[in-house]
Amino acid sequence: MTPSVAAKRIVVLGAGLGGLAAAALLASAGHTVTVLEGQEHVGGKSRRIHVNGQRIDTGPSLVTFPQIWQELLRRCDTLAAAAGTATATDAAALTAISLQRLPEVGRYVFRGETATLPVPEGHPWRAAWVRFEREHGGLGASMATLLTADPADPKSLPAVRDVFRRYGARLTTRRFLDGLTWMPAGLREIIAIHTLNAGVSPRHTLALYASMPAVMARDGVFVPNGGVHELPLALERLARGAGARIQLGEPVLSVAPGVVRTAVAEYRADVVVSGLDSGVLDILLDDGVPRTPAALSCSGVAIYGVLRELLPAETATHSVVLPDDPAALHRSLEAGSTPDQTMAFVNYYRPHEIYPNEQATVAVLLTAPADGRAYTLDDEFVRREVERVSAAVGLSRPITELMSGYEILDPGHFSTWGSTGGALYGARRPLWKSGPFHRPGYTSRKRPWLWRVGASVHPGGGIPAVLGGAMTSVDKLLRSLDAS
Repeated sequence: MTPSVAAKRIVVLGAGLGGLAAAALLASAGHTVTVLEGQEHVGGKSRRIHVNGQRIDTGPSLVTFPQIWQELLRRCDTLAAAAGTATATDAAALTAISLQRLPEVGRYVFRGETATLPVPEGHPWRAAWVRFEREHGGLGASMATLLTADPADPKSLPAVRDVFRRYGARLTTRRFLDGLTWMPAGLREIIAIHTLNAGVSPRHTLALYASMPAVMARDGVFVPNGGVHELPLALERLARGAGARIQLGEPVLSVAPGVVRTAVAEYRADVVVSGLDSGVLDILLDDGVPRTPAALSCSGVAIYGVLRELLPAETATHSVVLPDDPAALHRSLEAGSTPDQTMAFVNYYRPHEIYPNEQATVAVLLTAPADGRAYTLDDEFVRREVERVSAAVGLSRPITELMSGYEILDPGHFSTWGSTGGALYGARRPLWKSGPFHRPGYTSRKRPWLWRVGASVHPGGGIPAVLGGAMTSVDKLLRSLDAS
């Protein structure tokens, strides 16, 4: 903010990663920022639970593109220095996060075949993987640029060209991978399944998703010491340190030009920045008129447990178990029906490994349709998939039998956060409105006082896209305030 620009009253809706990042940037620039969060904790889907006295974090389980985190801190310092606020040069000290790099992207099981990424020496897929990583692993810097700047900005064009020249006319993940006839079919499916991190099938995602496993293998995947929830906690410290006020347990009831109302108070606002799901925001703007999306992204059944005993020594920290027929899974999810087999993540942490726990913990994350249902361990789908996944990672009995306690988060739980059916990434968007070319936009001519950040404008992009999107949105917002 330049000295000629008066401080604005800015209300941020939601204390998820996007909302907190936006609040930190805007407060660093000298604006008066209030964050309204309906839950009693920050982080949105990234929250912390305790099971049998042990700490487990929910939501995202890995961190990629750590340079985006550093760029956020740099921008906060730059804005604070320009505005003359007290937080200049304090961003790194306020956040103080230590990232631990995992030894591998993950261990994948597909039709009885096990492989890690990067594929090791001696594996039949090694030569194909080396070729693929050589062609795509170096895209990290260009992708980071796309995640932190408007792709329409001329400065982004070199990065856009660098990414898309790999794909030619094969614009979807599925079409691009199917064109790599030299790649073993199993490796293609392992790469393709990553698109469910965006909640949709490889037929509905841009080809750039195919490059992500190679970038992750080369540049690394990380977990903050203490767990992923350390990120929103650090963002909370950063925002508060910059002067933002964060109101927890205060759900928003309505949003209108100049005013945001909660059950507790009324907040005057020159600008509103929303980190809420698009569907939730539409209801708040339209006096409670619900809108059901034509198509939804996926949901999940997440089982977080404390183990009575350690798993076998060779158990990976991060495992992914694919269905035998990925196409059938995608069809089921798009139809909103329960699949015969799903994609599952297994995140396993030994005592004092990442978390300061005395006992081992595990998260079994089953991809599920956005059906809004509550699930239990006795549900046929859950029971069947837990047995299959447990056998795939080398256990002789269901992993749930090794738990001394557990908690389940399911589509019914996620739907209470306002997402229809518990869809983790909201509505499924057409190909040309996904990835860096997202819609809805950061703002609109209809409501120039309203700006968006978070997963509603970067669905499925993970932590880097949400943080990068907040930087891009705030940069555009600050420039519009300078021009007004």
